[in-house]
Amino acid sequence: MLKLALGLLAVYALVCLLVYWRQRAFIYHPTPALDSRVGEPVSLPVAGAVLRLIVVKRPGPAAVLYFGGNAESVAVSAEDFAAAVPDRTWVFVNYRGYGGSTGRPSEAALVSDALAVFDWLRQQHGDISVVARSLGSGPAVQLAAARPVHRLVLVSPYDSLVNVGRDALPWLPVAWLQKDRFESRRYAPGIACPTLVLIAEHDGVIAPLHSRRLVGAFQPGVVSAIEVPGAEHNDIQLWPRYYAAIAAHLRAGD
Repeated sequence: MLKLALGLLAVYALVCLLVYWRQRAFIYHPTPALDSRVGEPVSLPVAGAVLRLIVVKRPGPAAVLYFGGNAESVAVSAEDFAAAVPDRTWVFVNYRGYGGSTGRPSEAALVSDALAVFDWLRQQHGDISVVARSLGSGPAVQLAAARPVHRLVLVSPYDSLVNVGRDALPWLPVAWLQKDRFESRRYAPGIACPTLVLIAEHDGVIAPLHSRRLVGAFQPGVVSAIEVPGAEHNDIQLWPRYYAAIAAHLRAGD
């Protein structure tokens, strides 16, 4: 019995080591470089990489930064967002390793790059809002806590990527193993800009509880939340009011 217990413990330890070593492959699923039917590709050098942005240029001071999900091709998303809000410049960010950007993704890299893209865009636009989905909500929250973001939209966000990992792998000590933690709930109290959160009622990837906990971490009066009935993680954009709700929030106060 002792030998069996030791053998099982050894197997468990090996699994933990494998997950620790390969964990970023579970989080990030880079997409290939695609040409968008709207906008132009722009190469932006950042620390240790070159980001390939898709820029839909519009006149005026208002602009929107978009951070997508972990397997999302922002080149595909660009057309619908740019059409839904045609009075603003849009900048769609390909993370490192995604869509022709160089480098490898990590929390530190994504947050650093989000700040760099914001600072670059601010040289041209004084009114910058941020829209982010799923994985992208992590760097977006940290960006909004550190820079003067005008308005923020978070789609299927999480309070902590560690908590999402616990849901996926409840039999592993995820809190000890996870490198990229994206503790959004710690940064939410520092966000002052009006924020809209869209939550998929039947989200099986990021449980609605994690989105609700993030909402609860904001200062009173900053955030409004809409729980989309019947929606799942990958089809929330099919909600008939999806783009209209985002457009209305971005334009509020204009």
